[in-house]
Amino acid sequence: MTALSAAEREALGERLGNRRQTLRAEIQTQLANSDDPRVVGLKNELAATEDWVLADILGDLDIAMVTRDIQELQEIEAALARIEDGSYGTCRDCGEPIGWPRLNAQPTAMRCIACQGAFETARGKPGPPTL
Repeated sequence: MTALSAAEREALGERLGNRRQTLRAEIQTQLANSDDPRVVGLKNELAATEDWVLADILGDLDIAMVTRDIQELQEIEAALARIEDGSYGTCRDCGEPIGWPRLNAQPTAMRCIACQGAFETARGKPGPPTL
């Protein structure tokens, strides 16, 4: 696989940033519509501080949609951090470039297809489809 070009990296970074904004808005909407008393206090604190780390607390709550969105948001934040530090597009296991087809399909990917398949097999899950 060849390394990402600067244009590819920039395009993926923009997609990730846009998705981050969408997820934040969705989480706020979901919190605003919740009548769960555990969420009301957190919702007010989150609105006051804009501290998205607080959203991690929701993982302990039984709110499936919010939990899913928070997980995706965490993956996006991690991918954006990798773009910032220059490690984006490099497999965390083998160090080889991940490549445009995989990252275009899954912009938050941390592993190449081969290493992701091995990782999932080791965890007892079927590997990803090949791209």
